[in-house]
Amino acid sequence: MVRRVRQGGTDDGMTTSEYAVGTIAACAFAAVLYKVVTSAPVLEALQGLLKNALDAKF
Repeated sequence: MVRRVRQGGTDDGMTTSEYAVGTIAACAFAAVLYKVVTSAPVLEALQGLLKNALDAKF
């Protein structure tokens, strides 16, 4: 153990528990993002943006 610390360690990647925590965090972020994007003000803004883009005059 002391030798690994002195050499800078050999932590090459994430362990299973780190993958689990990362997956849970990603799912929580996706759920929050979904709620924000499907909220009424955001939907109205997106619809207005699309309507303006489709009605653009060239």
